[in-house]
Order: sequence, then C-alpha cells, then structure tokens
Amino acid sequence: MVEISKVRIVGAGLIGTSLGLALKQLGYEIDFQDVNREAESLARDLVGGSLLTSPDLIVLATPVSAVFELLTTHYSSNPQAFFIDITGIKSEVMQQVEEFPEIAARFCATHPMAGREFTGPTAAQSDLFTGRAWIVLPNSQTSEDLLGWLREMIRSLGATSYEMSADVHDQAIAAISQLPQVISSTLGLMLEELDIQALNLAGGGLRDVTRLAGSSGEIWSDLLRGNRAYLVPLLEEFQRNLAGFTASLNRQEDKEIKNYFERANRGRARISGKHGAQMRDYTYLPIVIDDRPGQLAALFDACAAVAVNVEDLAIEHSPGQETGLITLALSDSDANKLHRYLLDQGWGAHHPRK
Repeated sequence: MVEISKVRIVGAGLIGTSLGLALKQLGYEIDFQDVNREAESLARDLVGGSLLTSPDLIVLATPVSAVFELLTTHYSSNPQAFFIDITGIKSEVMQQVEEFPEIAARFCATHPMAGREFTGPTAAQSDLFTGRAWIVLPNSQTSEDLLGWLREMIRSLGATSYEMSADVHDQAIAAISQLPQVISSTLGLMLEELDIQALNLAGGGLRDVTRLAGSSGEIWSDLLRGNRAYLVPLLEEFQRNLAGFTASLNRQEDKEIKNYFERANRGRARISGKHGAQMRDYTYLPIVIDDRPGQLAALFDACAAVAVNVEDLAIEHSPGQETGLITLALSDSDANKLHRYLLDQGWGAHHPRK
C-alpha cells in the first residue's frame, strides 16, 4: 500500500473542506487551493492547513467540468503524487483519463455520497462522511496500491466503499440524487409567489420536501447538464406519473388515488437507510422555549452544566408565536440525562424520541 501523509485539496467547498477536517483528525497534513482566495483562506484556518510543496495525494474537489484540466495541470507539477476526484458524475472524465496511461495509473475517480443543502467551507463538517456510501471507480490502469489506500481511508472515515463502472454510477446518481434535487427545486420555485400568510402556516412536511431547494444552482447546473442523458428520461417518467395521478384526482377515482400512495409507500420502504455503514443513531429531545432573548444561550449553558454533547439541532418558530420549539439531537444516554436535568430546572422539555 502507498504511504500518504500529505494531502492537497483543490477546491475549498463543502465536500473538500469536510474531507480536510476529517483527514486532519486522522493525522494527515492538509493543504488547500481554490480560485476563491477567501474560501481557500477560510478552509485553511478551519483545518489548520499549511502550504505543501510536495503532496503525496491531490484531491480534486471542483466542478466536474474543471477536473480533467486540473488533473493534467497538477500532474505536470507533481508527477510523484496520486490523484482522486470527488465529483458527482464520472463518464466523461474517465474517458478522458484513459487516453493518458501515465496519469490513469495514478488516478482513481471517487464520489462520496454525502452533502448538505448548504455550500462553502462554512458548512463543512468533519463527520459528513460517517455512515455514508463512498463510490470508488477505478479505471483500467489505476494502481492497486492506490486502491488499497483508498479503501482503508474510506473505512477510517466511517464510510463504506462501493466499486462500480462510470455508466452504472451516472445512471444511479440520476435517479437517487439528481431527480430528487430537481423535484425539490421545482416545488421551491412554486413557493416564490405564494402568499406569505400561507407560508407562515407551513409545518415540517413542506420544509422536508423543499430542503434541497436551498442548493446552489451554480453547482447543480454543471452536474445536471453533464448527466442529462440519464436524467431527462427520469424527468419524463416523473411527469407521466404526475399526469396519471392528476387524471385520477380529476375523475375522483378513490381506488387509484389510494393505489398511488400504496405504491409510493412500498417504494420508499425499499430505502433501508443502511448500506453496511455506521449509522448516526441520534435521540431527539424536544424543548419548548419562550420567544425572548437569551433562551437559546441558557439552553446551551444547561447542556454544558451536565456535560452532554449536542450533535445537531432544529428550530421551529412562526412569526408572532410566543414560544419556539428546539429539537436537540444527542446520544440516547445524553438525551435522557439532559431531559431529567431540564425538567428539574423548570424547562419545557418533552420526552426523548428516536
């Protein structure tokens, strides 16, 4: 297996910076490069990176349209390095790489199936890859030593590696990632002209379905155009299904409407949420707080008082409402410990739930 200790990450966005944070925790030296100097500086400050003159590995965390040009440029300056990319589609890049055997031997395409609706280094998380699939796409000449290191690195980050061809990857990504993004964004744009009084009534359902609508068009445009051969047929199938449901609704065909939901239930049930990887097993603690300054700070002071670690949080509040709902994600033991403490202190804490 190759010895890799110094890693340069080209692209200081969400995924690149998250990878830098995760690898730093494993003891790697990290360097960042980005055409956006502000993002580069912020990522370097977050990770504690420094300038590396001779990296062992160069990670291309850029838009897919820039990968091949950057690969050849960095290879010319660092022929001793190994290379991976972490972009969202693969077919074109891998076809280009195969034409250059000396580069192909030192390169492996990869795609961590992790992300958020937020972008940039400020959204980075060191545990972003925990419990996620990480797809590995070796070309015909990829070094076995590099592959061995990659598999071990992915395991060390708490992810699970899957190996497949570029065509299989791009077809799958169109269905499980790109189609949901377009559907969520379509619903989001329909809210643009909706009366604000109606939006004030929105609950968790609308927020759940439109979560992806907060994603960056600059990032997604590149991916969707590059994978249109697989995505367009899925969008057409979606339109046919929606048209069929609309017709059933117009005809008030109760049986057909129920059947639509039953098929949807069966389809969703096939998403187990598991792929042999570590799961984030959080317990959720709902807390009702008054809508006044200092409440959130006081809540976190309470968390510190009993030494519990908050993994995530969600805030629900409507304008004019005198109370808000804070839901904290914690380990099961921390959730129960904090619940008891908050009740003793007079907080509106409700029973923890999975």
